[in-house]
Amino acid sequence: MVQEKPCNAGKTAILALGKAFPHQLVMQEFLVDGYFRNTKCDDPELKCKLSRLCKTTTVKTRYVVMSDEILKKYPELALEGLPTISQRLSISNEAVTEMAIEASKACIKNWGRPVSDITHLVYVSSSEARLPGGDIYLARGIGLNPEANRVMLYFMGCSGGVAGLRVAKDIAENNPGSRVLLATTETTIIGFKPPSASRPYDLVGAALFGDGAGAMILGTNPIEGEKPLFELHTAIQHFLPGTEKIIDGRLTEEGINFKIERDLPQIIEDYIEAFCLKLMQKVGLGEEGYNEMFWAVHPGGPAILNRLEKRLNLTPEKLVASRRALMDYGNVSSNTIVYVLEFMMEESLKMRDTGERENEWGLILAFGPGITFEGILARSLV
Repeated sequence: MVQEKPCNAGKTAILALGKAFPHQLVMQEFLVDGYFRNTKCDDPELKCKLSRLCKTTTVKTRYVVMSDEILKKYPELALEGLPTISQRLSISNEAVTEMAIEASKACIKNWGRPVSDITHLVYVSSSEARLPGGDIYLARGIGLNPEANRVMLYFMGCSGGVAGLRVAKDIAENNPGSRVLLATTETTIIGFKPPSASRPYDLVGAALFGDGAGAMILGTNPIEGEKPLFELHTAIQHFLPGTEKIIDGRLTEEGINFKIERDLPQIIEDYIEAFCLKLMQKVGLGEEGYNEMFWAVHPGGPAILNRLEKRLNLTPEKLVASRRALMDYGNVSSNTIVYVLEFMMEESLKMRDTGERENEWGLILAFGPGITFEGILARSLV
């Protein structure tokens, strides 16, 4: 049984979490052979490189929308140089809607209140492009009140989930009594391509990224029956001028093309400490308190987690939830922070059961195109 800690009046709390995945489970140990077979590529050098990447990512399992059935229906997706954006968006738009509906329904069930009590929707995705947007299809799919206010955040990449939390926090605190549904939903099918020596980053994506959806209910001043999980104290965003090309994504006739520079982990390491301290100082914490906090970090990849751990001199257990999410689901872009927070709840309950000292304060962090840092100073209420 989750026991509640007091929630500060007027501060936004996460009241429930939910998640969903496509049905196709990929075991990392079998990915290379399947990927090269499906794309009819027989380049031994590229195959060897992908095998190495699959080991270094630390990912063990992932869920994906792509399937043999889709490739049979759309064989052009596995071929080089063909205009396939229409096919990709047709598959992606349907898939992200289905996953967002499932994750939102799970979240609402965990919340324990009717969907009619939701007053606002924040919808996050970097995997679709359409008018009307996915927010409308999600609203219809869960029976949301047509008068609920909606906001869409598109193409924010890996920082989208924490950006959505920041926006939902602002909405909740400026609309007393409101309940905000935050939904994030992503699929890699929009960028699926055959391996090519001219696009080395595609191999990183094949070894690292997964598909899925996440959902959260947020609001202030929890009422009887609601079980607050995390209180969001302060949220900030910061972008680094001159780094726009470090994470570069372009929507083309062949789908979305991504390029991420090798120095991304170093850039994050160089700026992470000042960013964290700016949040921590809000409640009088300094660098000596790094290991007295919990850390819910979007696992963009093991190199980013390793650099952050090293720079802040964190003990290994601090990033366990982030590493577990990466291992079980891969990097699922904006969704992944939902999975990290869910693992953090599990860890908190284990600590309580064993009598270990829990960390009340912590940081929720993500990094995305820009380069943009998103951060929230939070309290654990579990």
